[in-house]
Amino acid sequence: MQIKEDGNWRAFRHRNFRILFAANTVSNIGTWGQRIAQDWLTLQLTHNSGTYLGLVTALQFTPVLFFSLHGGALADKFDKRKVLIGTNIGGGLSAGILGLLVVIHQVQLWHVFALACTLGIANAIDAPVRQAFTTEVVGRADVANAVSLNSANFNGGRLIGPAISGASIAVFGTGPSFLLNAFSYLLVITSLTYLRKSEFHIQPKTRSSASIREGLRYVRARPDIYVIMMVVFFMATFGMNFQIFNALMATKVFHRGAGSFGLLGTFLAIGSLSGSLTSARMERFRKPMFVVYGAIVFGFFELLLVFMPTYEAYSLALPFCGFAALTTLITANSLVQINTDPVLRGRVMGIYLLVFLGGTPIGSPLIGYMAEKFGVRQTVGTCASITILAAVFVWTRYRNRVGVPKDFSIDVVLPPTYDNKG
Repeated sequence: MQIKEDGNWRAFRHRNFRILFAANTVSNIGTWGQRIAQDWLTLQLTHNSGTYLGLVTALQFTPVLFFSLHGGALADKFDKRKVLIGTNIGGGLSAGILGLLVVIHQVQLWHVFALACTLGIANAIDAPVRQAFTTEVVGRADVANAVSLNSANFNGGRLIGPAISGASIAVFGTGPSFLLNAFSYLLVITSLTYLRKSEFHIQPKTRSSASIREGLRYVRARPDIYVIMMVVFFMATFGMNFQIFNALMATKVFHRGAGSFGLLGTFLAIGSLSGSLTSARMERFRKPMFVVYGAIVFGFFELLLVFMPTYEAYSLALPFCGFAALTTLITANSLVQINTDPVLRGRVMGIYLLVFLGGTPIGSPLIGYMAEKFGVRQTVGTCASITILAAVFVWTRYRNRVGVPKDFSIDVVLPPTYDNKG
């Protein structure tokens, strides 16, 4: 495959990236299919309870609080490919067991809770390792392009997965969606074994102890990184809860079924996929303040959802939210990866993932409770407003402090950059 050096697809120059990209295409479809199935199964078992829906989401993301930092440390210390094989085995077993319980009609709510937590543990370790692994696969020069393409892939799965899962649930129930996701994990494991180690962009080992404390010190000394993380925390914890928003809007507000619920995920993914593809052409805009501005725009688009009177109008507004969210988050992710010293990248990405997902265990049950107590539309409006206000606060306080400090140093031996390999 011939890819131009300055092309929007240049990460595909790397054979290892192409192999992973293909496997992740199926995996992302399975992941989004399972998310729809898990939410719908929870609503079935609890008679459309928003509180229980929020609790399941919280249980799936609670492990981030305890394992993402350690996952980042593992990424800096061990062979990332072997760690990823282990996490994918764990995720595949969780999905497969839940699917089998559904198919044999033995599933109970506590099974959903336990297996959501198990899947969450695997994902909490997997995410920072996978983020750091991207640079080893394509090199520093192509990592921003790879992040955009991976996000396009992820949101392509969001485009297809919910629609397939929703239709499958309507005909066969939720079981096949879980089993498909279990199979997709097997494809990823197989693809990881086919990668050529000789083509990795690996830095030599250093005297760094790979301690989490070093990563925390590094982030505290980098305003350009911690400003991004502050904005991402509020945006992800309160604004990016479409799993809950769409489920409750479909059932409680518009009184629709599983197929319509799945289609809402597809409409959101239309905007997300567009944002992912657009981000591949926006490298010159990748600056910390772009993340702040993007969060404000996203919050206003989400606020518009509150006023959509019908299912159709709500559906047509979702792509704008998806576009704003993904252009913002891709910029945040790529900036953190590119601007972090390679020896600390795994730990910094562990902190980033903790910030990105760590608020969910608290936010999701709260959002579910608020939806039942005060109404779904009121809850969406409140979450959108929090996102806007947080971004405005960061803009007013930190807009002149996002430069990288020239005198920063840390007590580890930093290896050379990827410039000669990228």
